[in-house]
Amino acid sequence: AEVPHELVKGFAKLGLLDWADPDSSEPVPTNLMTGITALEMAHADPSLSVFFGVHSGLAMGTILSCGSEDQKRRWLPAMSRFEKIGAFALTEPHGGSDVAGGMETTARRDGDEWVLNGAKRWIGNATFADVIVVWAREVETNKVLGFVVEKGTPGFTATKIENKFALRIVQNADIVLDECRVPEANRLQNANSFKDAAEILRRTRSGVAWQAVGVQFAAYELALQYAKERVQFGRPIGKFQMVQDLLVKMLGNATACAGMMVRLAQLQHEGVYRDEQSALAKAYCTSRMRETVHWARELFGGNGIVLDYNIGRFVADSEALYSYEGTREMQTLIVGKSVTGLSAFV
Repeated sequence: AEVPHELVKGFAKLGLLDWADPDSSEPVPTNLMTGITALEMAHADPSLSVFFGVHSGLAMGTILSCGSEDQKRRWLPAMSRFEKIGAFALTEPHGGSDVAGGMETTARRDGDEWVLNGAKRWIGNATFADVIVVWAREVETNKVLGFVVEKGTPGFTATKIENKFALRIVQNADIVLDECRVPEANRLQNANSFKDAAEILRRTRSGVAWQAVGVQFAAYELALQYAKERVQFGRPIGKFQMVQDLLVKMLGNATACAGMMVRLAQLQHEGVYRDEQSALAKAYCTSRMRETVHWARELFGGNGIVLDYNIGRFVADSEALYSYEGTREMQTLIVGKSVTGLSAFV
């Protein structure tokens, strides 16, 4: 349940975010490259993939989309080198899927400053982040605005959420904003409605689906190796028909999800993909992931509940990926509205 900061330094050496520095000549990675990066990270460890996604996709992505040129130059170079770490604070204690209509965190203008009050929950990286994107509702206009709260700002407190059994490395936090003052220079100049926040989530939602693919391939490979090594009744269990059935179902799920994600990346690259396509990918891939990791655990038998065999953490982490960035139910309603033309939202 601790961040392996030495691995974070390794991310910097890979140069995965060099392109985000406004002065860099590095090409922007394709949607397929970004997706495969998320897949490979989740294949090794879903928590590290989530850390990277929060930092690069949510925090840096918001500054890229909603920040002024001065703001981009102020924060992105250090963030691209992992010298400053980002977080993204949208979800609240009383507002998850419905935070758009019931955001309780407020922002009040006071001269050249904004005064933020409220609370956020489940905010990844927040206990150690240097740059925290905070969304708040302006008291006078009711508009949702975006702000950057920097580490050490008075009135900002982040407390680690303890006792998680999934995504243990990710430092999720409860945030309290108590008369927290940020300068107008820290208000993201192009973040002026909840639609701006929703656009960021629309882009990153597909990243969760890519993570689900990585988890499935990891679980499948662990199960396949175990099936070749584990001997029962005088032979490797991989020779039994029912064990092969489990492996083939796992491989089918992972391959189908990978194909869906490659197609989604093509649509994103062409600039023609829609919200419901990301929603379908997230709902489908995480649902198949849930099946796949449990089939893998089943193949391990009793050893599947022992952490030494490694499959347990993928089973646990899959539960978090299944729920966050929009539950299956919410994604289903988005797709359902698209295919029927009828809204089932309350």
